[in-house]
Amino acid sequence: MKNIFLTILIAITTIGATSQTYLTQVKPEGSKFWGYANEEGELIIPAKYKKCFPFSGGFAVVYINKTYSFIKPDGSLLNTKVKDFRLAKSSLFGLQGFSNGMVQVKLGDKWGYLNTEGELVIEAKYDDASFFSQGFAIVKIGEGFLIIDKQGNETPVTISGIKKLKHFSEDLAVFTSLNGKIGFINTKGEVVIDPQFLSTGYFINGVAWAKNESKELGYINKTGEWVIDAKFMAGKNFDPISGLARVKYNDQWAYVTMSGDIKMIKDTDVWGDFNNGLAKGRKDGKLGFFDKTGAFVIEPKFEGVRNFKNGFAAAKLNGKWGMINAKGEWIIQPEYIGIKDMELIP
Repeated sequence: MKNIFLTILIAITTIGATSQTYLTQVKPEGSKFWGYANEEGELIIPAKYKKCFPFSGGFAVVYINKTYSFIKPDGSLLNTKVKDFRLAKSSLFGLQGFSNGMVQVKLGDKWGYLNTEGELVIEAKYDDASFFSQGFAIVKIGEGFLIIDKQGNETPVTISGIKKLKHFSEDLAVFTSLNGKIGFINTKGEVVIDPQFLSTGYFINGVAWAKNESKELGYINKTGEWVIDAKFMAGKNFDPISGLARVKYNDQWAYVTMSGDIKMIKDTDVWGDFNNGLAKGRKDGKLGFFDKTGAFVIEPKFEGVRNFKNGFAAAKLNGKWGMINAKGEWIIQPEYIGIKDMELIP
């Protein structure tokens, strides 16, 4: 019996001790090329790419010999069964990589999907295609939209009068009607929120920002009800850790709580979005990070910073970039001329 308990304890300890892997793009001083470093600052993929992108879904897009390829965290290439494909543009990363174990690729003038083995598992027959999210993607043939799963099964969207249909987020996809109003459908292609908004964000933790016909911004739930009244000039997504979203109210940037309370933070002349519980601020010309109380928890001493992601943020000091943790400690010393976000490798 003791041996059984000891075996279980060792297994639990081993699982708990399993470390996460993180990688970020870095550009060494004097180099024209990018490589990838881990959270300890080790350059584990040499700086040899003139054009490359963040790791996403376990792979990174790189540009080699005038074509795009995918590399693994050890720097080796993914052997794709099709060649000379094009990739979709991403507003966040420049090019869309793997998401949910799939990536949309364009062969000729049609879109299909590769899996993480490099196999074309969904035929390139679509005129347009979104990335996969929670097992579903939106595709288009002619003027008709379809919802597909990862096996390629198709569900036609039979709603009339749809001009645009975007990707899913928390099982809901934004659609634009012919009159320009915006609503949401579910993964069955059913309208769950009627088109009534001028613009909206995507649902994150059950809430999305939306603008009414008066161009005022508030926040809605998944039934389309206002959970925070539309009274702001602009607004961003909620950060789950701080519970705050950045909003513009009476010509000033402030923050709103999930209960609708407005919080002004005065000890800064820059108001960033909260990410991982911290927001960028500036004082006396230097940048740092404050918490939800408005107190600077990372001293404003940097020349440049990126938002926190996965517990880390890029920061610039004395003309060089490095990476800090949530305590403001350097995990990668400021020695690079360029650095991007720290990405979690699954």
